[in-house]
Amino acid sequence: MLTVEPAFWTLVEHDGVEPTNNAAERALLPAILWRKQSFGVNSQEGRLFVARMMTTVPSLKAQQRSIFDFLSDAVKASRHGSHALLLIPEEG
Repeated sequence: MLTVEPAFWTLVEHDGVEPTNNAAERALLPAILWRKQSFGVNSQEGRLFVARMMTTVPSLKAQQRSIFDFLSDAVKASRHGSHALLLIPEEG
């Protein structure tokens, strides 16, 4: 503990640093609840899908973008051979 002792005081020395990891725990809670309710997935493809959705949905919500519109556009782009949909919209 002595080797990392300076990190314990980060919240005192820097404004805006929270003393807990509550924000991180709250961000993970939907994924944890989903896994418990659905008993997870059994395939690599399923794990990849869940991982992508568990990052895409919160990102879109934070940007106040439509999840349905994004997924609809993703399916359309995939059908036309394009896989370059942006989770972060371009300015312009």
